[in-house]
Amino acid sequence: MRRVVVGRRCRMWWVVLALVGALGPQAKAADAMARLAVVTVDYPLAEAVFPPSFPPPTFVWHDAAAEATSWRVEARLADGSPAGPPVVTGGDAPGPAPELAPEDLHASARAYRPPPHQASARRWQPSTELWAALQRGSLQAPATVLITGLAGDRPVSRGSVAIRTSTDPVGAPIFYRDVPLPFIHAFRHADLIRWRLGDVTSPHPPRTLLQGMKVCGNCHSFTPDGRVLAMDADYGNDKGSYVITAIERETVLSKDKIITWTDYRREDKELTFGLLSQISPNGRYAISTVKDRSVFSPVDDLWYSQRFFPVKGILVVYDRETKTFAPLPGAADPRYVQSNPTWSPDGETVLFARNDAHELKHLKDPTAAVITPAEVSEFFEGGRKFRYDLYRVPFNGGKGGEAKPIPGASANGRSNYFPKLSPDGRWLVFCQAGTFMLLQPDSELYIMPAEGGVPRRMRCNLPNTMNSWHSWSPNGRWLVFSSKANGPFTQLWLAHVDAAGNDAPPVLLERFASADRAANIPEFVNIPFDRWVALREQFADYYTHFRLGLDRERLGDHAAAIEELRLVLAEKPDHLDARYLVASCLARMGREAEAIPEAREVLRRSSTGHPAAQRLLGGLLTRRGQFREGIALLEAVLKEHPNDLVTANNLAWVLATCPDPAFRDGKRAVEVAERVCKATNHAVAIMLDSLAAAYAEAGRFQDAVAMARRALAMAALDPKAPTRELELRVKLYEMGKPYRQPKASR
Repeated sequence: MRRVVVGRRCRMWWVVLALVGALGPQAKAADAMARLAVVTVDYPLAEAVFPPSFPPPTFVWHDAAAEATSWRVEARLADGSPAGPPVVTGGDAPGPAPELAPEDLHASARAYRPPPHQASARRWQPSTELWAALQRGSLQAPATVLITGLAGDRPVSRGSVAIRTSTDPVGAPIFYRDVPLPFIHAFRHADLIRWRLGDVTSPHPPRTLLQGMKVCGNCHSFTPDGRVLAMDADYGNDKGSYVITAIERETVLSKDKIITWTDYRREDKELTFGLLSQISPNGRYAISTVKDRSVFSPVDDLWYSQRFFPVKGILVVYDRETKTFAPLPGAADPRYVQSNPTWSPDGETVLFARNDAHELKHLKDPTAAVITPAEVSEFFEGGRKFRYDLYRVPFNGGKGGEAKPIPGASANGRSNYFPKLSPDGRWLVFCQAGTFMLLQPDSELYIMPAEGGVPRRMRCNLPNTMNSWHSWSPNGRWLVFSSKANGPFTQLWLAHVDAAGNDAPPVLLERFASADRAANIPEFVNIPFDRWVALREQFADYYTHFRLGLDRERLGDHAAAIEELRLVLAEKPDHLDARYLVASCLARMGREAEAIPEAREVLRRSSTGHPAAQRLLGGLLTRRGQFREGIALLEAVLKEHPNDLVTANNLAWVLATCPDPAFRDGKRAVEVAERVCKATNHAVAIMLDSLAAAYAEAGRFQDAVAMARRALAMAALDPKAPTRELELRVKLYEMGKPYRQPKASR
């Protein structure tokens, strides 16, 4: 039996082979096609919907066939007919180009390279004629682009992507900001930030409206008719400044167009930053978070380089007709942080994000906008979450009402923020993440009916990255948003949304993209693209430069601080704090010979004295060997300000370590240093170091060794501390020798 079955099988195989042979070249071709390697099309995304009159996109793919050296691209319409003749390409079309000079880049941005998989992609851009034919042929049904890898003339791989074109025009340009990364670099180099206006249908890059603005400009909004722009803009000595202006062909941001959220109950003397403000649809009102405090910290990460979220604040409304400020009842309860407001299209409702208020208890400078992660460590290594629910409150002409949580965007164990209603008021799109607000790696877009319901994760979300900062087109058919799908430099994407709220995979606004800038805060403006050609800033003054200098000094960028502070002194030579900061920055840069005359000039111009300048000059003079005058200055400051621990520590150090015995005083040094260390609970290494030196000068070497070792153990926790010098002093005290500063050259 077995031999019979085997025989039959053999005969059947001969029949099959005979049939295949009889079919000839067609069967062989089909068999070869089945064995082709896979071409994976990365972009456009499958089933993406393009706007009409969109410029030719760059197709991006990976080929599993290593032997492929060229690719045949065929564009086919829904009925199978070609949109044009096939094209053979080497797949080497260029990607986004860098725009910044190397010296303008932060070191981390300069060092960034795309991952190997991204760098190995093949790229091709269709001709204008072929793309136009493909768009026309994909209005009613999807068109397909077929990519075949070739080794010589032999097909070795194949892949395809289906796309559609909508009949819905975008109808408005997009206003956005592009910035260098990381955030702290942009903060230090505000002149590199650009404000741009882009036409989605144009083959040309967006127009730069403004660059080089000295003050910080952040969140912006427009009235639906495109007539009014409102923008957060620090001005002078006021972080709560807000500029509101009519949009003209050349729009000017001038002092007379500024209001300040600080004017709301100024008598409270409570700091206001006024972030995330919004102009009302009719342009009469503006709303913002005031009496506010945010976690606003740089992060050492090129991809997600800042952590920002408000933890305190109420909503206040400004009436442009009556020029008055008032809290919005229902959204002005100090027990909560109420922020991120947005208006309904009819202006009758305000949506906002809310959470229990949180007090930041470890701020070194409560007036500083940017704070270090160490000051808010509970939200960094502490792992504390901070999640928002979305609420709505009736505006009621400013009288407010009861705030109610929005079902589907509240009480869901997630952070819900950035609510945006469609222009017809039917749909609500918002962001959701595990915690916090701005720039979250897991931020995704959700859509649901405006009244609330079950939110649906939008198809336009790009996987494993941030999706945020969205804006509706005036006709409600397109949504622009920011994403880091292609790297740390955020790009803008555009998604179609139909009348039923169904969205499609997005398309990249690649002409808005740069290889070394992040595009963010996009907002549609309901005006013709050619109506707006420039945005000019005319409100920088001496205090603008002083604030910039102060910010840069705090960040340790002393050269940039001096540059700004010199501009202050050119206009206000008697600005003592600016001159003192120049002297301080020069000293920190090791330019003591230049710092001394600046510090003397502060004291010469001051009629009431300047303790900080006295302390600085005293320290500089002692380091330069001018001990008599230097010690006298330090003693004078300490006499007037006995609780000035920095001056006391400096004095104790000089009295203990001065190379000239005529000015050493061990007993006085111990007295001063012990008082300083007691006041600081023996918790500051540099002060323990001074006390150890004082003990050694007084002959108390056992105490000196113990205190120096204690200082060394504490300093070991700080990578910037001079631990090597401390180790040498410990050995010196162990040998029964006091420490002496080296003699300084004048």
